[in-house]
Amino acid sequence: MIWRLVAMVAGACAILAGAILVAHQSPIESLTTLIHGSLGSPTAIAGTLRESTPLLICGLAVFIALRAGLFNIGVEGQLLVGACSCAVVAVRFPGPLGMVLGVLVGMVAGMVWALPAALIKAYRNGHEVITTIMLNNVALFLTSALVSGPIKDKTQSDTATSFVAQTTRLPFVYKTQTVEINCALVLGIVLAVAMAIWLKKTVAGYELQAVGANRVAARFAGISPQKVTVLAMSISGALGGLAGAVQILAYEGRFYDGFSPGYGFDALGVALLAGGSAYAVLPSSLLFGILSKGGTALQIDGVPKGITTVVLGLLIFIAAAIRYRKVTSDA
Repeated sequence: MIWRLVAMVAGACAILAGAILVAHQSPIESLTTLIHGSLGSPTAIAGTLRESTPLLICGLAVFIALRAGLFNIGVEGQLLVGACSCAVVAVRFPGPLGMVLGVLVGMVAGMVWALPAALIKAYRNGHEVITTIMLNNVALFLTSALVSGPIKDKTQSDTATSFVAQTTRLPFVYKTQTVEINCALVLGIVLAVAMAIWLKKTVAGYELQAVGANRVAARFAGISPQKVTVLAMSISGALGGLAGAVQILAYEGRFYDGFSPGYGFDALGVALLAGGSAYAVLPSSLLFGILSKGGTALQIDGVPKGITTVVLGLLIFIAAAIRYRKVTSDA
């Protein structure tokens, strides 16, 4: 019933308002601050798009795995190894060659990092959630050890690699003194469109979604769930590694300890909120980017930045309820 959804939305708004009031702030003023901090000026909009870019690519990584019936919780680790590998290669090979090699190596590193979980799931039925979470920790400690020792820039005190040369960085599609929009955003949009077309128009895309819908039925239809599982996790891992490489070449310029603020984990929410459409990953990642950028402005005003996590949790809950209502009404 529609009134239940209305009541749910009203309850979510009440919870959010209560959380803000507990922080001794006005809900209306906090909403205004969030919107102004993320969309209130060209600089704010550029910052929001910057935050949205890694969320978009990581969201696509999680999304492709979800379409195959898999929960790739390891995108965070795949992003870290992809970024670390890209930084090492891009520093050693300056120029366009280093840019191309950095992207390719980052994607391969992410794919390789996802393979153990894929193979365990495909041939031993080990749960991918457990294996990918474990691999996240391994990636975190491994990259931290590397950037603290073998690949650390010895000329600086920071725990970081050397900076990538400007000639190796991804170019900007728009740049002024205050606003910068990198072509990495365009790359993410192209990937979303390409994934949507691939899933809908190709045999491999149909097989991937068929396995995600019902592995047993797919097997009887002549589709190998094992091959599809390995393929889906490999693509997902490669996209996670690509997100890390793009973050190096477009924005950060080097790899350092504590590189990711949790893009791989936030990507789970991006993909879940997008539902079954790759196109929907675009507005979903933008919403997460708005909340991330606006959350910084809220924090300056004294509202805990974690309030944005409450907002996202409520949005995902409402979206799941709407999707469940649609499925049950269709049945």
